Amino acid sequence: MPSLSRTLSEWIVNLRFEDLPPDVIDRAKGLTLHAISSILIGSQTPAGKEAIALFVEEEQGVRNGATILVSGQKVTKGGAAFANSEMCYSGGKWDTFRMLTHPGTSIIPAALTGSELTSASGKDYITAIVAAYEVMERMAAEFIPTVMTRGFHASPVFGIFGAGIATAKLMGFNVEQMNSTIALCASLASGNLEGQRSGGKALREGAAVRNAMLAVDLAKRGHLGGETVLEGAAGFYHAYTGNNLGKLTYSFTGKTSTNLDEITANLGQEWLFLETLYRIYSTAGYNIAHVDITAQLCKQHGIKYQNILKIEAVVNWLETQYPSPAFTSRREDIGTAKPAGTAYYTAFGAVAGGFPETRGIGANPIGTDTPKEVLDLMHKVTLIPSHTMTLFGPRITIFTKDGKSYTQQGTGREFVWNYNEEVRRILKAKSSFPISEEAFMRIVDFCKDLDKKDLAKDLIALTLTH
Repeated sequence: MPSLSRTLSEWIVNLRFEDLPPDVIDRAKGLTLHAISSILIGSQTPAGKEAIALFVEEEQGVRNGATILVSGQKVTKGGAAFANSEMCYSGGKWDTFRMLTHPGTSIIPAALTGSELTSASGKDYITAIVAAYEVMERMAAEFIPTVMTRGFHASPVFGIFGAGIATAKLMGFNVEQMNSTIALCASLASGNLEGQRSGGKALREGAAVRNAMLAVDLAKRGHLGGETVLEGAAGFYHAYTGNNLGKLTYSFTGKTSTNLDEITANLGQEWLFLETLYRIYSTAGYNIAHVDITAQLCKQHGIKYQNILKIEAVVNWLETQYPSPAFTSRREDIGTAKPAGTAYYTAFGAVAGGFPETRGIGANPIGTDTPKEVLDLMHKVTLIPSHTMTLFGPRITIFTKDGKSYTQQGTGREFVWNYNEEVRRILKAKSSFPISEEAFMRIVDFCKDLDKKDLAKDLIALTLTH
């Protein structure tokens, strides 16, 4: 039997644009626009500026470099990928897969760099990021909570694979080179929880993307990564989950075990990629549905916040213990409600009918100019953890002062939408972009027609501010 990494590599290498369903292509375009929007916003944040300055100081003037988006400066491809990833992360408009991974903060910066280096077409770019998302998410899906219990942050740990796969696919790697890329990513994967828990700043997807570029370069030069690096007795899954048998410490669905064979089951037929959510609000992903579901419930039944007695939200229990029950830094189901907590977002949805897309980034942090009504109502919100509730699909019940109650059950897919809806939603954050609305609409049009573009790298120039 071929190894897990080889089976994945064969599928990645053989995947063609013509194999992609229309909804998969549409999602790839939308997620690209979402990541670019986050990079535009993140370029103005302290973290984004710091990342740019770091690599410009160290690497400017390289002969074979890549472009830092927005600023236009050239550094090494690893430096550009790091800076672009850091801007994407600090911009706050991420995508989210199963709460604790954000594939686009790794995959899109890597793919843009790879497109620049290879002069790939739009179709090539789309195919590469779809392959990267699908494999990364399959590798991560059942294992995310268990990886977190061991002190690793799942997003960069799995993000390196997405970044490496996207770049290697754009570079036209054969199966042997792709297999080595995946294996080398296993050796370079990292991401720890304790630094942030003890007063530091997490080193996340930026480092993963930079390490992915190293893995790709080594594989290109013939460095063999190994054959059973993922599933072997001393391999990736043993190291990051504690065993290579699929035993789980925690899971979103209550499962205690899985099978590594499920990672490759029905590849190219069932697209886990389509589960990827747009995190339109700059807050923890598990909060976003509370805003919209509560707002919709109030609108549907004409509920005014003044008439609300209390709100109860039944949620997946792992959403109440961030980042992991093993190392909880944020309990949402106990203690006093406060800004940036789930009760706050639930109350905001009831009072304001939504949440500002620009709140929580840059000079406009969470809590800025919060209506007093929100601060009052959030103390009347109770979260009820459930081991059976779907992820990102809270069941919201509003009790009114006249003795009535109104309930709406989330599906977990409220933040899955098509390209046109992504444009409508992301344009609400246009005041935070460092370019004009006209310039941004050129990016919107480019992404919409990405599969018709001869050079995907032309998208980079559209982000430049000078």
